[in-house]
Amino acid sequence: MIKTLRLAASALALTLAASGVHAQATQKPHVFTPKDMASLDRLSDPRVSPDGRYVLYSVRTLDYPANKAAMSLWIVDLEAKTAPRRLKISDGGASSGRWSADGKAIYFVSGREGGTDQVFRTDVNGETATRVTSTPFDVQAFKVSSDGKTIVVGMAVFPDCPDLACTQARLDAKKATKATGVVFDRLFIRHWDTWNDGTKNHLFAYGLDANGVATGQPIDLMKGFDGDTPTKPYGDDADFAITPENDMVVFTAKVAGKDEAWTTNYDFWAVKLDGSERPRNRTEANKAWDTVPVISPDGKFAAYRAMKRPGFEADRFAIIIRDRTTKQDRELAPTWDRSPDAIAWSRDGKTIYATALDVGQGKLFAIDVKTGKVTALTGEGHVTAFDVGPNGIVYASDSLKSPSELFFLPAKGPTAKIASVSEQALKDVAWGEPEQFSFKGWNDETVHGFIVKPANFDPAKKYPVAFLIHGGPQGSFSNSWSYRWNPEIYANAGYAVVMVDFHGSTGYGQAFTDAISQHWGDRPLEDLQKGWSAALAKYSFLDADRACALGASYGGYMINWIAGNWNQPWKCLVTHDGVFDTRMMGYSTEELWFSEWENGGSPWQPNTTYEKFNPVNHIAEWSKPHLIIQGQLDYRIPAEQGIGAFTALQRKGIPSKLLYFPNENHWVLKAQNSVQWHKEVLDWLDQWTGNNRPGK
Repeated sequence: MIKTLRLAASALALTLAASGVHAQATQKPHVFTPKDMASLDRLSDPRVSPDGRYVLYSVRTLDYPANKAAMSLWIVDLEAKTAPRRLKISDGGASSGRWSADGKAIYFVSGREGGTDQVFRTDVNGETATRVTSTPFDVQAFKVSSDGKTIVVGMAVFPDCPDLACTQARLDAKKATKATGVVFDRLFIRHWDTWNDGTKNHLFAYGLDANGVATGQPIDLMKGFDGDTPTKPYGDDADFAITPENDMVVFTAKVAGKDEAWTTNYDFWAVKLDGSERPRNRTEANKAWDTVPVISPDGKFAAYRAMKRPGFEADRFAIIIRDRTTKQDRELAPTWDRSPDAIAWSRDGKTIYATALDVGQGKLFAIDVKTGKVTALTGEGHVTAFDVGPNGIVYASDSLKSPSELFFLPAKGPTAKIASVSEQALKDVAWGEPEQFSFKGWNDETVHGFIVKPANFDPAKKYPVAFLIHGGPQGSFSNSWSYRWNPEIYANAGYAVVMVDFHGSTGYGQAFTDAISQHWGDRPLEDLQKGWSAALAKYSFLDADRACALGASYGGYMINWIAGNWNQPWKCLVTHDGVFDTRMMGYSTEELWFSEWENGGSPWQPNTTYEKFNPVNHIAEWSKPHLIIQGQLDYRIPAEQGIGAFTALQRKGIPSKLLYFPNENHWVLKAQNSVQWHKEVLDWLDQWTGNNRPGK
């Protein structure tokens, strides 16, 4: 089966490669603009029906004038091979579509009634919906037991409250008081983009009647538990599961306590579905990150992902197989030097499927449970989500030239594209052709990067360059689509794009990822310098005299570091939510484990690297025109970091601008803000490179 899947995937890769060659040879008139990108429908969350016939998925559609998005559910019939169909129940908004175990019902979340997000139920036809839950607070995520008798939902409550009425009364009292002061006695006081209001995300179990409607009083499965499931800030139903026996719930959570802001000790816990026992920690021995397990089809084994180093959020996730009877653990494929993002069992229990970055590609892998042999099932591109059905795998995949589309990888036969929500909108776009390159970087080790040619490329011309630096820093641009840092926007604006996966990037082995910690300013900088030289030597169309460097988060830090340590090649610089003062960052960021690991301790401790690689210590060398962008709701890299950088630039008389978003966090998420962001950035690049942007 694995060999067949791999051959099918290879055939798909050849087809895509051939289509890419054709696209490069064809001149297309349409300029892909930031508004085009922001307005695209977005496909996600594929779910295969239990019998394998249908695939359910979500589509996000934007109302650009209103600056609002709506979610809908769509379905594909793999047997009839008909065009995808939008479910009518989506008219009221619908997301998180999930099949019942018998395949007769589809559960989903909607805010169509009463203003709170609740669970509803429909069938395959999707014409009408029945309300399942009537909770006083938003349902954040849910799961239905395989016997259809119980639904587990996540809601935000005060953990010391005995019931939901207590939480409601406390919220009402807060709203009624005229005093606005808030007292904290521990961190987090704020996280990501939200101030701590004292609530925790807890799981509640409701009984379902014969009509599938929640009845009776809910059971707080985490009563008194000082932690969150779904995890914050962006947890979902992958953080918990109901066991096949329908007697237990397992969930991922970190006990908050006093050290929540500087520990990565997530564990997975088990609790009786009837609430008769308190949650029990199933991974207490491991002080690093453990995730919720997925149970094998026969119920004998559980597979979960676990890190080994406490405090390091970018450690390699190992896949651990636990015998549910003996409670013994073993690591699957311990020599496979990749970190899986998601895992699932095959229907026969002989294979674990996993996604992971691999040398610039986001692949789907098959791992033999008995031998640990790892086989790549996909090639170029980036698998963003997948689901295993009885007849094959459905997965969503994107690339540098395509948003997510839906594919079916059958046990037998070729891979087929089964859904696309952007094909028509993008049919006339002239893509910039991407190409991966490599060179010898720090320590004489191989480093990879991507170059994206300008759209409608003319080899006789020289082009200005956008040199993009990714964040993380343990991340990768990779062969994937982005709605924030998309190189095709620059390619369509007449720029060549260069991106280097410097030491610290993911998908090249854990040692490569580890190399950046406590070395923010030297090893990655050496890679970027050598990568720039390698690109100039290899690609004659790059105009070295008309290049600007841009980055966000760690990439923004690196731009600030470059401003004082390597500003010679650049006509201009762009920093988005970047670290300006690493010392103050260590006192003001919310997830302290990140700053402390990356710098070797807290800011007041000796032998750390806060000052060694601190951009603020090199302002005397700043001289290049510099655009600073900052979101007020960014608590990861607080607003004062951007304001401080802009203040220094203005005080020195360096040409500079500050683009400030009062309603954005670490990311720019609102459509019209995104378009404004791109306009300001491209105008800045054009101003200093002399680029005459197409369609401007």
